[in-house]
Parts: sequence; structure tokens; C-alpha cells
Amino acid sequence: MSSKPSLHDIEQAEKKPLWQRLGWLALIWIGSVGALFIVASLMRMFMNAAGLTTH
Repeated sequence: MSSKPSLHDIEQAEKKPLWQRLGWLALIWIGSVGALFIVASLMRMFMNAAGLTTH
């Protein structure tokens, strides 16, 4: 198991530029939205194949 990050580790992470931290946030957000889109599209495709339609 990993232990809690030390104060030194936290201070080192906070020294990174704001654009880099926001870039990681945006990348993770885009990745999660993309994964949700893929799962939703697959579910819709399987439901259409089973004869279930939305209209």
C-alpha cells in the first residue's frame, strides 16, 4: 500500500506551472467524457440491434 504523500511531495507538485496542471485536468476530463461517449454509443448500438428504438 502506498502511504500518504509527504509535505515535500505536495510542495513539489504545487511548483508546477498552472498551465501544466490545468492541462492534466483538461486531459483527464476529455478522456472521461470520451470513454462515456464510447460506452453510451455501444449500449445504443446493442439496443438498436436487439430491436429497441428511441422513436
